Amino acid sequence: MAKQALIVVDIQNDYFPQGKWPLAGVDAAADNAARMIQAFRDAGDQVIYIRHEFSADDAPFFAPGSDGAKLHPKVLNRSDEPVVLKHFVNAFRDTELEAILDQQGIDNLVIVGSMSHMCIDGVTRAAADLGYNVSVIHDACATCDLTFNGQVVPAAQVHAAFMSALGFAYASVVSTAEFLAAKP
Repeated sequence: MAKQALIVVDIQNDYFPQGKWPLAGVDAAADNAARMIQAFRDAGDQVIYIRHEFSADDAPFFAPGSDGAKLHPKVLNRSDEPVVLKHFVNAFRDTELEAILDQQGIDNLVIVGSMSHMCIDGVTRAAADLGYNVSVIHDACATCDLTFNGQVVPAAQVHAAFMSALGFAYASVVSTAEFLAAKP
């Protein structure tokens, strides 16, 4: 049977309402991520956390060593659950993520976190390109409004567009309830 891991991407304080870069629907997404974390823990499956820090102290958010760069209390890791520090959108780039997965013989990745249009997209595409089977839990991910060519694109549309693209060629994209109902 293939081994799986839950990858919890960038659910950090700066993305919440009192942070420097709040996301739409972040509390509900974090609540669903917490449900996923508990289900993986209960099943004895690996949970791996990704934490982003920019390398410059004047970063717009996730400044090195700041409270905003810390994991949010809704999704804190246990001491036996690794936290991978990254400095790029793609959580595999210049990190030990792939080595951790390979050491444990993990074939299937389930991804939750933030932001749908950046780090979720980046890690999902990279994981699929590396040969992992990938699922994204769409209601355990959050994003923000974007602007393109002077037009504001609402967060819900940003999220839908990226989930649709990932579901087309890179991952199975399902809700928390759908995934948990199918989990053995």
